[in-house]
Amino acid sequence: MELQLLIIDPQRDFCEPDGALYVDGAREDSLRTAEMIRRLGDRIDNIRITLDSHHNVDIAHPVFWKDSATGQSPAPFTIITAEDVARGRYVTTNPAFLKRATEYVHQLAANGRYPLCIWPPHCLIGSRGHAIQEEIFQAVSEWEQNNFAMAEMITKGSNFWTEHYSAVQADVPDPEDPATLLNTDLIQAVEKADLIAVMGQAKSHCLASTVRDIADNFGDQSIKKLWLIEDCASNVPGFEHLGESFVSELQARGMNVSTAREFLA
Repeated sequence: MELQLLIIDPQRDFCEPDGALYVDGAREDSLRTAEMIRRLGDRIDNIRITLDSHHNVDIAHPVFWKDSATGQSPAPFTIITAEDVARGRYVTTNPAFLKRATEYVHQLAANGRYPLCIWPPHCLIGSRGHAIQEEIFQAVSEWEQNNFAMAEMITKGSNFWTEHYSAVQADVPDPEDPATLLNTDLIQAVEKADLIAVMGQAKSHCLASTVRDIADNFGDQSIKKLWLIEDCASNVPGFEHLGESFVSELQARGMNVSTAREFLA
């Protein structure tokens, strides 16, 4: 039986209280994740870790936009709609970016994924907050050394023109950037497993988007291989309804739910 772990964005900015975008409960999730990795040990065949990897200038960061009335950048957690941009409420800091950014918010509205949310700058490439949470890092390193194995790191989010919640594809793929297109290699590699344990941050956003995209590109029977380790994933505060609707939807499609102590106990 091949067991794979897929750990979504277990980074300091999400998982530590002093992080730029701390997800309430994520530190405790991380401790349980580390404990589960150590408990399962050599039963784990592969560990894949996704890493949110942003620049300061990003379409979902405050610096990219200005309130046309005040000239100030929008506050974190502001939702910018296609209507807001069409009415001129928000404009791009660089005027040359407005046309493409306008097309982007219209594409978001059309594709039914998340609206444009302005986030605090987070998981900046090379920053302390970009690093893997320490307890998880140590547990994964022990697994690598004990099993002469290498965890696979999957970066996402460095294209500043699009949000990239899902590790499988960007919310609006950029045809000129292969890194934003559907990652068929990842889907096929994961689908080879008999069991795929999924955990990480945040259940309401990056984890939900990744699992949905994997499920949408799996055969129906393969969705039953997915196991959400629910006490190793939390929601961004204020977005709990998105996490709960994701769990209900995917359970109805065949995804299993367990806890860090009960999974394969």
